Amino acid sequence: MLLALYLLEAGLLLILAPWTAFWDRNYFAALAPSVASWITHPYVRGAVSGVGIVSVAGALIEIGMMLSRGAATPRA
Repeated sequence: MLLALYLLEAGLLLILAPWTAFWDRNYFAALAPSVASWITHPYVRGAVSGVGIVSVAGALIEIGMMLSRGAATPRA
């Protein structure tokens, strides 16, 4: 259960964070302007969001497996 919650939380963060103002005002971007132009590129933002989508999918699969195992066990 803990793995599913972690994957869900991390996935949602990775999906949403690249499209917020927090992503634009980054400590590393302030240190190196070349990094700033790279991490603010839409393809990089999309790739990070894609990793988030994969994490959420993994969480949903894990939750589905837990629910199916719970439904398969007989109750006394």
